[in-house]
Amino acid sequence: MSEKGKSKIVLKMFITFFKIGLFTFGGGYAMIPLMEKEVVEKKNWVEKDKFTDTVSLTQTIPGAVAINLSILVGYDIKGILGAVMSVIGVSLPSFIIILVIAFTLTKTAGLNVLQSAFEGIRPAIAALIVYAAISLSKSVKWSIVLVLLTAGAFVAIGVFKINPIYIIVIAFIVGSLSSMSEGRKKP
Repeated sequence: MSEKGKSKIVLKMFITFFKIGLFTFGGGYAMIPLMEKEVVEKKNWVEKDKFTDTVSLTQTIPGAVAINLSILVGYDIKGILGAVMSVIGVSLPSFIIILVIAFTLTKTAGLNVLQSAFEGIRPAIAALIVYAAISLSKSVKWSIVLVLLTAGAFVAIGVFKINPIYIIVIAFIVGSLSSMSEGRKKP
């Protein structure tokens, strides 16, 4: 591919990730459905299974989900340059917005309209997170172990308030052991 062609793809990546960062409220989990729609469905840059695996991997890596996911997806698309452009694209809108908020928040913090707007956004963010979970669950190759692991994780976090980091480590170990034992059963 020519240098001009490579530059065009990298620019498209930057614009796509900038748009994802600009129009996603609620953090990394709320970003997952929008990123999936853009890079998997619209642009066909990443296969659905690969995207799902990448989302799973981001849960095991320290740091912000949005940043980790954009780096890994960008790397899958165009290597190191893709990772750099995607992470800059996805984080630049937040950086700009935070700067603007920092300059204006002291003057507007008490406005009821602003408080009401944030109250209205919260349910939409929750809906995006639920949608991401449902969407990602469709591409999982479910087994009894994964169903039990999912239910157990939900109960452990939701009912017993166990730190999600412990759940992720346990799920990683159980999933790995389950996968290894299934691998031995196959001829």
